Amino acid sequence: MRKSECTYCVMEVSSHALDQKRVFGIEFEAAMFTNLTQDHLDYHKTMENYFAAKLKLFDQAKIGIVNFDDESCRKIIEYAKCEINTYSIKSGEATYSAKNINNRPNGVDFMFVGYNLINQIKMSTGGEFTVYNALCAVGCALSLGVKLADAAEALGKYKGVKGRAEVVPCDRDFTVIIDYAHTPDGVENILKMFGNCEKNRLIALFGCGGDRDRTKRSQMGAVAAQLSDYMIITSDNPRTEEPAKIIEDILEGVKGYETPYKVIENRVEAIKYAIKNAQKGDIIVLMGKGHETYQILSDGVIHLDEREVVAQALN
Repeated sequence: MRKSECTYCVMEVSSHALDQKRVFGIEFEAAMFTNLTQDHLDYHKTMENYFAAKLKLFDQAKIGIVNFDDESCRKIIEYAKCEINTYSIKSGEATYSAKNINNRPNGVDFMFVGYNLINQIKMSTGGEFTVYNALCAVGCALSLGVKLADAAEALGKYKGVKGRAEVVPCDRDFTVIIDYAHTPDGVENILKMFGNCEKNRLIALFGCGGDRDRTKRSQMGAVAAQLSDYMIITSDNPRTEEPAKIIEDILEGVKGYETPYKVIENRVEAIKYAIKNAQKGDIIVLMGKGHETYQILSDGVIHLDEREVVAQALN
């Protein structure tokens, strides 16, 4: 794509696209930085390299919207040549902030404050990460000339994204959630979100991807052991690796915790087991696949839609 072909672009820095020169030379109206967590290290090798790749985008943007609560924010502010606006739920020093945060079982409300602007925002998805994402989105919208009231109204109509804290209809006395969490940070966020809800047990079902960063496997196991009441450890997308070996890596992080768990390598069978053994008031969180409707195995790709598996198990 030639620079002249892109006149109105916005990008959130979340991958290694810049290192692969997919967007080099494009001028973006706005660049957003949400956080720096352990991901894509199979490509970048180190967190320093990963962060350096994210920084490159701010050479190609007119304005940056940056998470003030992430410790990397200071480095971005120091490095960036473009104008930087910040957002926070913890500090009053940021350009935009969230006040009076009220978490509900089916969403979250907060007051958006900044630049002599104030507006109530009500979301139908909950959790701290939802507030952060909303602040970032509104901050970007404001930088592009959108009115705060219009942005708040749009967020109020937002019904969520497939595979992100998605509640699966099951008409039972327990709850099933599908989420894309596939990093230690993602697992922590989603389990904390539903850990604060009224429940019987919080059940974490997850695996880790093959041919990807191995160091996060034990970390994900440890986080799940800390925050859940029961774990079902299974496969994600094993790719060319042996699923059993990936599970062994996860279990290294579980050592030292007393949280009960069961290993079921086949993901379909693992989900069916979770549904069959669900108790009244349980919240079952299926992590890792999210929006995906397939599973990548060593001998090819198979169809796997967790919504269909849950429906089959219920029947």
